[in-house]
Amino acid sequence: MFRQRFEGLKRVAVTTPRSVLIVEDESLISMMLEDFLESLGHRVVGTCETVGDALRRVEEGGFDVAIIDVNLNGQRVWPVADRLAAQGIPYVLATGGHIEPPPAAHASAPVLSKPFTLDAIEPVLDEACAAASGA
Repeated sequence: MFRQRFEGLKRVAVTTPRSVLIVEDESLISMMLEDFLESLGHRVVGTCETVGDALRRVEEGGFDVAIIDVNLNGQRVWPVADRLAAQGIPYVLATGGHIEPPPAAHASAPVLSKPFTLDAIEPVLDEACAAASGA
């Protein structure tokens, strides 16, 4: 569905193609985000819809950065963010903006606001990865 819509978009060159884990409970948003990431030259390695699935996937590893929705079917995603931070894996918080501030441990994480736009994705990925590498 979304793939057809974005086939005509010019692929934007990225300096560092990354493997990305998407943690999002709304399938249409997840598919759109996947299309955006792929059009930017990144590779989506998986999607998770629940905190439990995301925690298991984080343990498996094999990705460079995660984009995590802060609210998964009414559950806060902070245990996933905690695990990512403990493992040194960069992450971006995705939100519709209708949440309380994140816990202090995650207050400095880059935020990708919904509705997502193609041009907003690369800067937050760069920010998350730079922060994780200490750059």
